[in-house]
Amino acid sequence: MVGAGIVKAGKIFGVYGLNGVSLQRNSNNKPFMKKIAKLLCVFAALALAMPAMAQFNLKKAINSAKKVGEAVTLTDEDMNNYVKEYITWMDTHNKVCEPDHPYTQRLNKLTEGLTSVNGTPLNFKVYWVVDVNAFACADGSVRVFAALMDIMSDEELLGVIGHEVGHVANKHSKKAFKTALLASALKDGVGATGGTAAALTDSQLGDLGEALTNAKFSQKQENEADDYGYDFLKDNGKNPWAMSMSFKRLKAIQEEQGIGKTSKINQLFSSHPDLDKRIQRMEKRAKDEGITPPAQK
Repeated sequence: MVGAGIVKAGKIFGVYGLNGVSLQRNSNNKPFMKKIAKLLCVFAALALAMPAMAQFNLKKAINSAKKVGEAVTLTDEDMNNYVKEYITWMDTHNKVCEPDHPYTQRLNKLTEGLTSVNGTPLNFKVYWVVDVNAFACADGSVRVFAALMDIMSDEELLGVIGHEVGHVANKHSKKAFKTALLASALKDGVGATGGTAAALTDSQLGDLGEALTNAKFSQKQENEADDYGYDFLKDNGKNPWAMSMSFKRLKAIQEEQGIGKTSKINQLFSSHPDLDKRIQRMEKRAKDEGITPPAQK
């Protein structure tokens, strides 16, 4: 898919448009990371000049499937199958970094020891796309975008991952997926053969993706995800300061670019509550527990 528009069936926690970066990617190149951040405001113009990485598009233009008009009844098995179908579709239609790719190796090293959440196995992959984003599905699939890795340190990335895993653990991801599924792909019913829910078409997956794109979590859900992420990292031998550090990084990008609260730059961690409050909450927990922040590299 390199050099072509990459198809996105959707995402759970927002898209950041860092498009068109033509410089060579190097996670250890700090000046390069700063350049990446400064390019956030000009991504649209540069996207056309970028052959090496594809843009993470909103929806694949495929003919819609027939509407069957049957009542929708989703069992847990149906939900598991639809989530599996969704992430399989995503991995097929987006460039996944190979196992020996530097981005994959960095992510694998970073997530070493993070094997499961509430009994659900976790699996991690990197999408070689130019949007600044990450998401997690209810089946434990966590996807991190290369552009996000370019502008965040390892600790900051761990904060993102902790937050996403928190939504999975609290079943926010599953609830959001089901709501989006019923409101989009299955809004007119689902066909069934022998009691088995029908597979989704490419068009329905695109509709599902749009619904997931617009999904938002409540303040209570965001706080629950933050708190779980903090505990998850701490319990697995990671420094929980990563949570506040990731929020601080996003806030710094916002302030540098003058991006308002309605911008998509807020969508990864939503705006309920705002980043300042979330930073304060996470820092207070770490300080109260006597945990030392990791050394800044």
